[in-house]
Amino acid sequence: MNLTDKVYGSLVNKVPGIQDRYRRKRNHVSGGDRLSAWVSLLYWNVAYYIFHDRRLAQPEKFPYYEEKLLYVKESESSISCKTTPKKFAADLGMYDVVSFDVFDTLVLRPFSCPTDLFHVLGHELGYPDFKRIREEAEWKAREKKFKREKHYEVTLEEIYRLLSLETGLAGSVAEREVQLEETFCFANPFMKAVVEELRCQGKRLVITSDMYLNMERIKRILRACGYPEFDAYYVSCGLRRSKSKGDLYEYVRRMEEKNAGREKPENVNVEGVDVRHVRTKGADGGRAKSESRTYAHVGDNYISDVEQAGKHGFAPFHYVNVNAVGMPYRPEDMSAITGSIYRGLVNAHIHNGLHRFSREYEYGYIYGGLFVTGYCQFIYEYVQMHGVEKILFLARDGDVLQKAYRLLYEDAVKRIETEYVYWSRLAAAKLTAGRFKYDYFRRFLYHKVDQQYTIRQIFESMELGALLRRCQTRTRVKMDACLTNKNVETIKAFLLECWDEVLESYREQVDACGKYYGKVLQGYKKCVAVDIGWAGSGAITLDYMVNQVWKMDCEIVGIIAGTNTCHNAEPDSSETFLQSGKLVSYLYSQRENRDIWKLHDAGKNHNLYWELLLDAPAGSLKGFYLDKNGECECRFKKPTADVEKVEEIQRGILDFVKEYKRIQKKVPELARISGRDAYAPMVNVEGEMNREFVEVMTGMMDEVGVG
Repeated sequence: MNLTDKVYGSLVNKVPGIQDRYRRKRNHVSGGDRLSAWVSLLYWNVAYYIFHDRRLAQPEKFPYYEEKLLYVKESESSISCKTTPKKFAADLGMYDVVSFDVFDTLVLRPFSCPTDLFHVLGHELGYPDFKRIREEAEWKAREKKFKREKHYEVTLEEIYRLLSLETGLAGSVAEREVQLEETFCFANPFMKAVVEELRCQGKRLVITSDMYLNMERIKRILRACGYPEFDAYYVSCGLRRSKSKGDLYEYVRRMEEKNAGREKPENVNVEGVDVRHVRTKGADGGRAKSESRTYAHVGDNYISDVEQAGKHGFAPFHYVNVNAVGMPYRPEDMSAITGSIYRGLVNAHIHNGLHRFSREYEYGYIYGGLFVTGYCQFIYEYVQMHGVEKILFLARDGDVLQKAYRLLYEDAVKRIETEYVYWSRLAAAKLTAGRFKYDYFRRFLYHKVDQQYTIRQIFESMELGALLRRCQTRTRVKMDACLTNKNVETIKAFLLECWDEVLESYREQVDACGKYYGKVLQGYKKCVAVDIGWAGSGAITLDYMVNQVWKMDCEIVGIIAGTNTCHNAEPDSSETFLQSGKLVSYLYSQRENRDIWKLHDAGKNHNLYWELLLDAPAGSLKGFYLDKNGECECRFKKPTADVEKVEEIQRGILDFVKEYKRIQKKVPELARISGRDAYAPMVNVEGEMNREFVEVMTGMMDEVGVG
């Protein structure tokens, strides 16, 4: 072992916490950034050995709160989408033998940290803290191996032999770990296309990996991910050589040279395994040669797959780890399992390099997907527990929610019907004016004071044009004058004088809406009305009309994403309904996730950021009317300004739902998304440091007509 290896082993490998910090910092950097990694490494060693900072003994668990600066120059996927699989394969095709790393290159996991798979295994075993114990066993096994043989390459059996001594668990658990790897690993779509292109070129493709899983297990995982058979497999644990030291590359070259010159290279069944689309020059500054054959290697680890590959005659192609690229933008203040799955899915999807997505798509996928998936889980669980007979997804927020719910619970919708139904604050204000007079005036008058709305516009929005001239005569306020703090009480007083006429003008709409909901609710006794929130007035007003006006005898419970918060003028407006269970909230309320209840501020446009996620292509409901045949006719405002942008947001959300559904099927008990976790991705969006990101979003709102 040379001096460099000894220094590296002493400074990096002795303390797990230092090793974790260094690898996270060093994995994807190059050039001048390497100096900062070495400075940090020296600092950690001094802090640990001289100043006895024992916090460095363990990997960082909660290194950040929500202080991530989001990417705003372009869509986030543009960072990673630099070339195409065909072009990348053409570059690799210049070489005789192309070597691939496996994990985080050919194969991705739905976790932001690969060892989070051990949470799943620990759950199956019913063994508390299994992830940490499994990590500790691996480290101890490597230390023992180094003391005996001066290298750190261990097999899974060696790890579990030690773990069994420590825990009493049977060694057969090792095979279950491999099965879980097969279950959760999936092919990197970019690299799968690259491999297919190279196969068409007839290139010799080999696997070169630093891993404790042996060759047969690596084969199984690759096969499960849909990869064809490779020409040779070189895995560190079986060969007692590694990419990190470089001697595995020497072995690969030696074995491959033995096959050179044969008409049909034999499939070399030797132990040994572990790419991105950025070409990194080798030690010779270009095309790396070894005798008669030329070699290229693709991998994600900058030290093992780039530096060492280049030093040992392989032209290195750095495929930057998707999690290394995505983590600077991902929330970490989340629960361990949900957070890891969320970050893993998003990083793999956004940063695999295959697609450059639009900003709108990414807004839906990154910030809306987890929320919509978790909200649908919440709705499903409530419906199952409370004997609900039908789910009403209220327009317009319910559009994408119903689509997502149907995707997640295909079988359940056959038992409990779902329907997208029309309802809006505007329509409800008119229909319930006789009961909720205070809200009627607040919506149509007080919320529009000093907002440059004319009296004519106000009366048209209330559909009281017939009273306009009389209002001008009685109040002497001109029709084209703006509604102000000075004349609002005068206008209100006039409307109160004509209150019976006001209510009569809405009689047709009340009857028409009754016909509409008579069909929707026929035969049902208990339904839920799903909306985004915030005061929960949608479900409350609908329940009043259904049971007090139309006498349909059908209980309506409101399910909302979030409530009014401490920043609202009326923070307690729905508390009695929440306390009694007439309303239930997913993300937060005064009783649940109070930190978010205190953070969320409608005055800072937070409501609008969430409403943008659930926008729908169609215009909002204006009201219910009777057509010439006496049937209900729904009328709408003008459609959303840019339907394509709304559809892109929805596409992003639904793509995430599809991805998460696969995880949910595999581990339903561990895939539940709490309201606090569902809110976490949006915390950064709402942060002060991301004003530029918010400005981009505000522009999106103007284009899609939100607000």
